[in-house]
Amino acid sequence: MFRYFEERIPATARGMPGEPPDTLAAFYWFFIRQVRWYFAALLLAGLTVALLDAAIPFFIGKLVTLLSEVSPQALLSDHWHILAGMALFMLMVRPAAIFVQNLITNQIIASGFTNLIRWQSHWHVVRQSWSFFQHDFAGRIATRVMQTGVSVRDSAVSSINAVWYIAVYGTSALVLLGHNDAWLMLPTLVWFVCYATLLRIFVPRLKGRSVEMSEARSLITGRIVDSYTNIITVKLFGRAREEDDYVREAVDHHTSVFRGQLRLITLFGLALALNNAVLIVSTGAIAVRLWSLGLVEVGVVAMVLPLTWQIANIAGFVAQQVTAIFENIGAVQEGMMSIAKPLRLTDRPGAEQLKVAKGGIVFDRINFNYGRSGGIIDDLSLTIKPGEKIGLVGRSGAGKSTLVNLLLRFFDLEGGRILIDGQDIATVTQESLREQISVVTQDTSLLHRSILDNIRYGQSHVTLNGVEEAARRAHAHEFIGNLEDWRGRTGYEAHVGERGIKLSGGQRQRIAIARVILKNAPILILDEATSALDSEVEAAIQEQFESLMADKTVIAIAHRLSTIARMDRLIILDHGRIIESGTHEELLALNGHYASLWRRQSGGFLAEEAA
Repeated sequence: MFRYFEERIPATARGMPGEPPDTLAAFYWFFIRQVRWYFAALLLAGLTVALLDAAIPFFIGKLVTLLSEVSPQALLSDHWHILAGMALFMLMVRPAAIFVQNLITNQIIASGFTNLIRWQSHWHVVRQSWSFFQHDFAGRIATRVMQTGVSVRDSAVSSINAVWYIAVYGTSALVLLGHNDAWLMLPTLVWFVCYATLLRIFVPRLKGRSVEMSEARSLITGRIVDSYTNIITVKLFGRAREEDDYVREAVDHHTSVFRGQLRLITLFGLALALNNAVLIVSTGAIAVRLWSLGLVEVGVVAMVLPLTWQIANIAGFVAQQVTAIFENIGAVQEGMMSIAKPLRLTDRPGAEQLKVAKGGIVFDRINFNYGRSGGIIDDLSLTIKPGEKIGLVGRSGAGKSTLVNLLLRFFDLEGGRILIDGQDIATVTQESLREQISVVTQDTSLLHRSILDNIRYGQSHVTLNGVEEAARRAHAHEFIGNLEDWRGRTGYEAHVGERGIKLSGGQRQRIAIARVILKNAPILILDEATSALDSEVEAAIQEQFESLMADKTVIAIAHRLSTIARMDRLIILDHGRIIESGTHEELLALNGHYASLWRRQSGGFLAEEAA
């Protein structure tokens, strides 16, 4: 039975149905509307439970009246059906209603709805552009994705419970009290006015403090993640105390904001307690006075006291719920900062799959300056023939990596176009584009998974034998066999740690090269591909690069000019423009910019001063 209810909301059945809105109410409805009938059922179940609970004081009053007016002998013989009905109500009807409410809340909404939000938020965020992740901490984005699901669920469920309980209990109290004597309604009416006033005073302030709390909590998270992410730098520079101060400042700010919020909660609780006390005492006093005048039965007094006590308890419950709701709303607002962001880099409607038969690349008068006025790439044109191997040369900031990132469509051009085999890359899907391009970068990042999974990332269907062959070609098979992780997994099943931290730079690079060998895409980009390797391993892998580059269009970037001197053509960039082009020998004979760079090399590396 439980499984039936638990499977009502398939959390990962689909991706994000559109882009999440950036306004709070619309953001909530975006997710709730997908399961709106279950929330409607929860609304109905909550109403039913609240109505049943409101009947309990009436039953108490009825029982007291019977006990005071009926003899013990006649109680069971004449009124057994009333007693049996109340017993049936308490033993079966109310538990059944609460059970249904809990099934909807716990089995349907709690896990399914929460993880639906998490899954769809992740689905949307992971499709953001590369620049999106460059502007925030990965840990903070992940925390927001995880927490937003819980906060949306809790605040939505709590709102339903709070609204129904205060509305149903308040209305039923007025009806029951007014039915017996209009004077009994007066304290409850006054209490409602005071309660609404308290909410009007405190709730906006609590909302503001909740937003401040969320921002302060986000600041702590960001600073802690920054320290953990760069822990090697912290250790190398011996800056643990400075990091303590950096995080302490955020924690102290959070503590100050938290104290302010708790002061409001304490004052709210005091005011509410006084308001409730006045309600119970005044209503009880009026009921006793009316009984003493013979205007009401003793059962009415017995009903009034638990009824007002119940209202007081529910008021406290609702106050706690209101506080929790706004805390969760603050967390949702923080989550929206990462989740409710439109995708900046999208496929065009009807985008087709890129088909690469030859691998020719044309940069046609392209412009890109990261939205600034100029200075990165201006009116650059370059044609790379199918199968041609070119090297990009230039000091840091010349535009080499930017050119590669534009080819991979990590950014959209601000002018011009890029063609692969005559197809404008802006008109094809991003995934199909990147499937046709293999990249080995200087800063290799591996997934926190097994060696097998990391190499197989190039071709997910390849057998273990195929993976091992690629590893041998990358001169990685030997060290892989000696690996063992913290859980005792060895060889290709060993996990590499976050971003591959368990491996040396050279080992990570060789895994990355094996992955590219396996992918075997027609276009190959080498961005300082051998920079992390020692000379002996680099010399061995260079032989594999010769076969890897065969029949492929290759773009290579290297500050060590000797590693790209054998390319078919070298393209010299400076300030985003091509200033020279030719073979190594032709450019040396030209005695221009490249020849000057060649002469300035120290140990075979290009000087890193900015252009």
